[in-house]
Amino acid sequence: MAEISRDEVAHLASLSRIALSEAELDELTPQLEQILEAVASVNEVATPDVPATSHPIPLTNVFRPDVVGQTLSPDEALADAPDRDGNYFRVPSILGA
Repeated sequence: MAEISRDEVAHLASLSRIALSEAELDELTPQLEQILEAVASVNEVATPDVPATSHPIPLTNVFRPDVVGQTLSPDEALADAPDRDGNYFRVPSILGA
């Protein structure tokens, strides 16, 4: 794989709208090159006859039956609330009035 230049990293940062200092460019260039080398090594191993996997162990979802259980009444649920408005929790406004 070809080496990635500092100018290419600066160009990628510009496209991503990320402002990088000169020191950050110097630090990130070899790091990005290592990432590209790792991807290249995976591409060398990957062959068309090996199916892609998302997890090394086959997984299945475990579902439980959706059974209605005992629930709290509105008064029980709001019993320890610092403030309430009827059957609702009352919370301070954070987005403005």
